[in-house]
Amino acid sequence: MRFIVTAGPTREYLDPVRYLSNPSSGLTGFAVARAALRAGHEAILVAGPGVVCKTPHGLLRFDVVSARDMCRQVLHLLSQAQNDGVRTALVMTAAVADWRPAERFPEKMKKSPSMQEMTLRLVRNPDILMEVAKSFSEWRGLVRIGFAAETGDPSAEAVRKCKDKHLDMVVGNDVTASGCGFGTRTNKVVFAFPDGRIESLPMLSKAALANRIVKRFAGNAHGK
Repeated sequence: MRFIVTAGPTREYLDPVRYLSNPSSGLTGFAVARAALRAGHEAILVAGPGVVCKTPHGLLRFDVVSARDMCRQVLHLLSQAQNDGVRTALVMTAAVADWRPAERFPEKMKKSPSMQEMTLRLVRNPDILMEVAKSFSEWRGLVRIGFAAETGDPSAEAVRKCKDKHLDMVVGNDVTASGCGFGTRTNKVVFAFPDGRIESLPMLSKAALANRIVKRFAGNAHGK
C-alpha cells in the first residue's frame, strides 16, 4: 500500500517577510510515514515549511509552502497512484491554513507614524480533502483520513468533517488539553467515523498513534 502523508503547517505570505501560519511541528505526519515504512509499505511525505524532522531512509519527501502548493502536490501524487493502480491511503495530518491574504505585496509593507491600524482582507484557501473528494470520488482504492485540531472536545466536529468531506476516518485532537498541543510528543485523540461512531483512545505517543492508524487501514505488508 502507498501512504501519502501531509505534515506541518502552511504559510500564507502577506509580503516577503510576513505570513499567516500556525505552530504545527509535523511530528505526527513524520510518525505516520515512519510507521508505514516499518510495516513494509510505500510512504510519501508532503511537508510544510519549518518542519525539521529527520527524513527516514526510504521516504520520498516533497516540501511545499502554501495551502495551494500542498493541494497541487497532493492531487498530483494521487493521480500518479491511481494511474499506477496502487491502493493508497491519504493521511492529512497537516495543519493547512483555511485563509490567505487577498493580496500579496511584492515588497515589505512599511508603517508610517500616523498608521495606527490596518485592515487585512482574507480569502478562502482550497479545502484539500474536498478537492480530493471531487477528483477521486470513484476511486475505491483510496482511503482518506483527516485530522481535526480543535479547542475543546473534538468529537462532534470530527464526525461532521468525516461526513461532509466523505472520509473514512477523522482523528480529532483537543490542542488545549495537557500533552496534546502542537509540538508535543503525545496526543489523546478520538477516531471518528462517517456513521457517527466515536472511538476514544488513551494518551499515546505520536509514534504509537501512527502505528494504530497504519494497522487499522493497511496492516503489515510483509508476506502479502
